[in-house]
Amino acid sequence: MSTAAMPVDAVTTLLSEVTAAVKSAGVTLLDRYTSHARGASLDEVVEEIHANEDAVLDVLREPLLRARQGSRWAEDELAGGALPPGEWWVVDPAEGNINHVHAIDDWAVTATLVRDNRPVPTVVHLPLTGDTYTAVAGGGARLNDRPMGVSVKTDLGAALVGTGQAKPGEDKDTYRRIGESVTALLTGALVVRVSVPATMQLIHVAAGRMDAFWQFSDVRSGLVAGALLVSEAGDTVTDLAGEPWSTDSQDFLAAAPGIHAAALDILSPLA
Repeated sequence: MSTAAMPVDAVTTLLSEVTAAVKSAGVTLLDRYTSHARGASLDEVVEEIHANEDAVLDVLREPLLRARQGSRWAEDELAGGALPPGEWWVVDPAEGNINHVHAIDDWAVTATLVRDNRPVPTVVHLPLTGDTYTAVAGGGARLNDRPMGVSVKTDLGAALVGTGQAKPGEDKDTYRRIGESVTALLTGALVVRVSVPATMQLIHVAAGRMDAFWQFSDVRSGLVAGALLVSEAGDTVTDLAGEPWSTDSQDFLAAAPGIHAAALDILSPLA
C-alpha cells in the first residue's frame, strides 16, 4: 500500500516521523558546519564529504527504516535508474555536501520514500534556516506549515531558470549539453542560475521563487525529493522529451506550467 492509499492519520504519522528524523540529522550536520572551507587537496575534500555523510547516516538510517517496516535502503546516493519493486528510502544525508565543506550555505538533509519507483512522502530540511519542505503524493507541498504555490509566469523571457551538474566526473557529452543548454537559455530566459545541488534549486521552483530547473542526469537522490515537491506544488515535471518524469528517465525538467512548453522547445533538441 502506498502512502497515498493509507489512512490520513497514518500518512500524518509517517510524515511526522520522517520529519523528526531528518531534523535530528540536520542538527548533526549543522554541528559539523564551519565558517571556513575544509580541505586543501582533493583527497582532503573527499574525506570531509565522507565524514559528513557517515555522521548523518548514523542518526538517520535506523529511524527511517523503523518508520516504515519492510522498507529498504538505496545505498548508492549517486546511482540512477529504476529501483526494484517495493519501498526504498532514497536519502541524501548532506545534499549540497560540497557546499557544506566549502562553508557555503546551500545544503540540506533530504529523505524520500519511493514506492515502486514513485516518490510518496519527502522531507527536505535546511538546518541553517530551520525551514522544512514536505510533500505527500496527492496531498500537496508545504514550506513549514504553509502550502506552496508555483510561479504564474507565462513568458520565458521573464523567467529565472537554473541547472547544474549532478556529480563530479560527468562524461564530456553531458558537459557539452550542459554548456549548450545554458547558452540557449541565456538567450531564451531572463537569467540562468548554474549551481549545485539540484534540490536547493527545486525548492525554489516549488515555492514559486524560480520558474524552471533542468538537468541532464538520472541521479535519484538529487531529483526525487524535488520532483515530488514541485509536482505537488503545481509545476509540470517531465523528461526532456516531454514525457512524465520517472526514476528511470535520463534527464529532467521541472517548470511553471506557463513556461514549460517554451523551455522544452529549447532544451529537447539538446537531450
